[in-house]
Amino acid sequence: MGKSPWIVSDELWDRLEPLLPKRERRFRHPGRKPLPDREVLCGILYVLHTGIQWEYLPQDLGFGSGVTCRRRLRDWNEAGVWQRLHEVLLAELNAEAKLDWSRCVVDSPRQGPERGSHTGPSPVDRGRAGSKHHLITDGHGTPLAVLLTSGNRNDVTQLLPLLDAIPPVRGRVGRPRRRPDSLFADRGYDHDIYRDQVRQRGIVPAIARRGTRHGTGLGTYRWMIERSFAWLHGFRRLWIRWERRADIHEAFLRLACCLITQRQLHSLCCVVSR
Repeated sequence: MGKSPWIVSDELWDRLEPLLPKRERRFRHPGRKPLPDREVLCGILYVLHTGIQWEYLPQDLGFGSGVTCRRRLRDWNEAGVWQRLHEVLLAELNAEAKLDWSRCVVDSPRQGPERGSHTGPSPVDRGRAGSKHHLITDGHGTPLAVLLTSGNRNDVTQLLPLLDAIPPVRGRVGRPRRRPDSLFADRGYDHDIYRDQVRQRGIVPAIARRGTRHGTGLGTYRWMIERSFAWLHGFRRLWIRWERRADIHEAFLRLACCLITQRQLHSLCCVVSR
């Protein structure tokens, strides 16, 4: 049997531990000793993979309470831990020349909760409340940045914020890279004003136009992001948004992108070891 996906591997922990904020020790009233961060992270991953509610987190597995795990997830996201971990993983992939900067791909399917912040009536789903995951990947489907908005936000409005959210990726000689050579998107991003702004950033837009017949050939490159969304929504906590608080759901999104990027790096290491 394979290892449970919520067990934190040594490779992931070695990259993550230096990024975690250090808690100050109280000498006068130390209180109860806090749970180790690694065990709490296992609890967070358990919720992310299984979609279980926080209050039903199994206590016998040593994760601690759901309140503790949710609080640490929130605090680590506010401290920028997931963003920095993602940058570390991207830099390692970039050092091995395994990031495809020749193109990037964007898309934004809708997720449907009933209520909460960052939700809105979807114009394509009978006005039901929902959110959107806006994702941009490299040519291999590795997540570069992710955003969360309400379900009634037009896809094209998040195109430039997604490009600007790509972090400076180190790992190679010279200046860190932030811009791909070209950008692929479907008809939801068809707008000449945005095409011009993409070109101003030195990126060639390859965006399908409305009213044209299918079979333009863009699907040859866009299927990568469809696979990336399948990976992302393979985490059951992200398939349906249960959190009312947007910061908790966003933290899960960023953590999931880190795990997907680490898988890409792990598959690279397996190929090299062969």
